[in-house]
Amino acid sequence: MQVNQRDLEAGIQTDFSDRLSYGGYLCLDQLLKAQQPLSTPVHHDEMLFIIQHQVSELWIKLLIHELRSAIAHVECNELASSFKILARVKLVQQQLFNMWAVLETMTPSEYAQFRPVLGQASGFQSHQYRTLEFLLGNKHAGHAEVFRYDPVLYAQIQQDLYAPSLWDVFLQHLARRGFPVPEVCLQRDFSQAYVKNPGVVVVLKTIYQQPETHWEAYEMAEKLVDVEEAFQLWRFRHMKTVERIIGFKPGTGGSSGVAFLKRALELTFFPELFQVRSEL
Repeated sequence: MQVNQRDLEAGIQTDFSDRLSYGGYLCLDQLLKAQQPLSTPVHHDEMLFIIQHQVSELWIKLLIHELRSAIAHVECNELASSFKILARVKLVQQQLFNMWAVLETMTPSEYAQFRPVLGQASGFQSHQYRTLEFLLGNKHAGHAEVFRYDPVLYAQIQQDLYAPSLWDVFLQHLARRGFPVPEVCLQRDFSQAYVKNPGVVVVLKTIYQQPETHWEAYEMAEKLVDVEEAFQLWRFRHMKTVERIIGFKPGTGGSSGVAFLKRALELTFFPELFQVRSEL
């Protein structure tokens, strides 16, 4: 008779009293204790809500790690080295997009039972999300003010606010390659929102019309389109999830809720990349 059991192989380690274990490497003792529901009695779905947002923050941490690396490569004129990084970024963004489906299994009445324990805590206060947007180019000095309570955190946010974004360093790279990128796009206050420039559209039109000649720049442009599209889909899914669960109630952090999230759908990181499509 076949036994529905798998024998333990002789080489498998079972004694970890004096060596690094799986849990030790991943710091699981800390990670798995970080879910602390505040509702009394604890509402079943609060665990889902906490884990959803903690996992999102972990993925965003990876996005920041990858985007900083991509920016460094572009600054060194190593576009090819950034391609795999940006492909990974796109896949991580897909994970973030798909996660909203799990949260949508929570009904409005279920969320309403523990929402009060959040107080004024809101995703708008996520310093990692703000860093992510700054790295991609959505700059707004006012968005950094919510972090003044933490001097170290505020200093880091300010540093990213004033640093060139991924789009900025790509335009600088194109200028170094001899493309006529307008000087106003290169020498500017990087803490300010980027303004679409028709001269950049002309540069991109040249690249898109001669992809064989400018293959690396062409490939980079398409990778950036991937990132922008995935980010917009994530924003849209977030907005629809919020609309589904709380309707048009104000956000916990003081925003107008769905209306505030809808306005974010009008924002773009790399505007000329979409404008050039009308010119081809």
